[in-house]
Amino acid sequence: MAVALLFVPVAGADIGSRIWATGGVTTIEGSAGGGLVPWALLGSYASDEEWGGTLALSRAEVDDYSLSVTGAGLNWNNRLELTVARQTLDLDSLVFTLKDGFGLEQDELNQDIFGAKVRLVGDVLYSPWGQWSAGVQYKRQRDFTVPSAIGARDDSGTDVYVSGSKLFFAAVMERNLLVNLTARATRANQGGLLGFGGDRNNSHELMMEGSVGLFLNRQWLVGAEYRQKPDNLSFATEDDWWDLFVAWVPDRRLAITGALVNLGDVATLEDQQGLYLSLQGSF
Repeated sequence: MAVALLFVPVAGADIGSRIWATGGVTTIEGSAGGGLVPWALLGSYASDEEWGGTLALSRAEVDDYSLSVTGAGLNWNNRLELTVARQTLDLDSLVFTLKDGFGLEQDELNQDIFGAKVRLVGDVLYSPWGQWSAGVQYKRQRDFTVPSAIGARDDSGTDVYVSGSKLFFAAVMERNLLVNLTARATRANQGGLLGFGGDRNNSHELMMEGSVGLFLNRQWLVGAEYRQKPDNLSFATEDDWWDLFVAWVPDRRLAITGALVNLGDVATLEDQQGLYLSLQGSF
């Protein structure tokens, strides 16, 4: 996968006072979390009375598609996170499938995502019940031709979610364990890349998402994620997503995440598996 480094660490820079790796990484939708699932954590290392931010570049290469994501986030007082992301999905294989049925000629889909997350209560490290946050993601298609042709109802939509995250100290082989659970109300098809709503369902449905990560030490985190998906379109069945990931945090200013991802069947193309790589800089 071809990637470019967006952020170069600067020695001695003040990037916030929170503990190492407590900002998570950047999801494909721009919010702090894993690769696929938002966590209750807020991005960067900003604590109370501090500002912080993140810049990220991610790419997923599966059998018949590639997804590129650029994202940025701002954290105010470890209370409010504001994010923006641009997703670009390469449609080379899908164009051939659609061409026979619909006569379309489009080689990519683009989606903008604007997010906000508020820390409601708790702390991921020290609160008995962990940290809880609520978030919203407004998603907007930049070209609705393909989603409209396959039965999507709208070119924009809003996801609302609640996440809870808790770090358990010395939980597995004397190593710290991070657990996250997210409940998301959504009507997005393939995360919104294929529009919102459809002929089978046009209402928000509650989907569950989960993550678990084991800190091998303070620099290395290994884990897995699972994301439940709605199934709104008769055009093609939509499968749940999952991944196995490794995150490396060599410096408070830099995080690198690699993953094996499985997206299941996507728009009639079966068993989409591949690799994911993300670079995040914090400031």
